[in-house]
Amino acid sequence: MSSTGPQGTGVSKCVVVTGATGDAGRAASAALLTAGHRVVAVGSNEDRLASVEATARFVCDLTDAAATKELAERVRSELGPADALVHVVGGWRAGNGNDDWEWLEPRILTTLRLATLAFVDDLSASGAGRLVTIGSISATRPSWSGANYSVLKTAASAWVAAVASGWRKAGTAAAIEILVRAIGDDGTAPGVIAGKIVELMGGNATDLNGSRVDLSV
Repeated sequence: MSSTGPQGTGVSKCVVVTGATGDAGRAASAALLTAGHRVVAVGSNEDRLASVEATARFVCDLTDAAATKELAERVRSELGPADALVHVVGGWRAGNGNDDWEWLEPRILTTLRLATLAFVDDLSASGAGRLVTIGSISATRPSWSGANYSVLKTAASAWVAAVASGWRKAGTAAAIEILVRAIGDDGTAPGVIAGKIVELMGGNATDLNGSRVDLSV
């Protein structure tokens, strides 16, 4: 794992954006930075990450538990405890076979689990913590040709719901899933997703916790 170092200063929340080099991640990072947040952009490709608008950029393999834990420690040390984790790592691949599963599972589920586990204590202690993920409306209508994707996205949704359950009693943090059919020309524009993510940084945690925001229409 490496860092390109901080670029200037920010205010308000310290927001970690994982999957920052994708279309949604780039849009979210730029929008959050414009809104005055300290944005920590995380990706697996240093060259692509260099062009993401952010306060700081870190290269990390989020399928590696030790590397992801180290990422959280470095963010805490260099920018302060994270207030929000915006997890937009993902991927799509049709199929129901083992090869397709092995390609999808780390991207959809393992990265979400490990990133959440690495940052959850900071989010819980923030007083206004946020976990925001991107879910798929298609997972509610599974097909045999896309069975692996539907199962894994459903599991990811269950993980977010479990995090929400853990935060329900305290009422100071919120786990939220944004639902889309696709991202881009055939679905929801990255800018629309980014705008909603910025909006979700505010509001009442109790009201937002466990919510599923449908941007698929």
